[in-house]
Amino acid sequence: MFAASCSRDAKPATPYETFATYTKAINKKDTTTMKLLLSSESMKMHEQEAKAQNVTVDEIVKRETLFREGQRKLEFRNEKIDGDNATLEVKTSDDRWETVPFVREDGVWKIDKKGYRDRMLQDIEQENQQTEDQINRDRVQP
Repeated sequence: MFAASCSRDAKPATPYETFATYTKAINKKDTTTMKLLLSSESMKMHEQEAKAQNVTVDEIVKRETLFREGQRKLEFRNEKIDGDNATLEVKTSDDRWETVPFVREDGVWKIDKKGYRDRMLQDIEQENQQTEDQINRDRVQP
């Protein structure tokens, strides 16, 4: 009964705490914990990738961690929470700041790797469009 009352009073993990737990799970090669910390949409994405590559979901989860295995130092900044969405800027092992999106599912913050991938694709499309626009502006008309 004591444990049940304590768990009711337990404060849910913040996006930062979720990310810190995820990083520890990567270093321990704890795929089960890694999967528990990913959003349902991220897991669906990984299931599709696993099926397409004829590998297990665990292999995809281990391979696509957002950060390098063995990353010891965890630096973050600018945790922003907006309703059921959040972001956290995390410094990667190559000293770049990456924005990691989170979604709240059933009151728990989960890493939204699908949102991360979608944002990267959108950034690439935007860069391609800017390059194409520049090429068109520089094109000499006959």
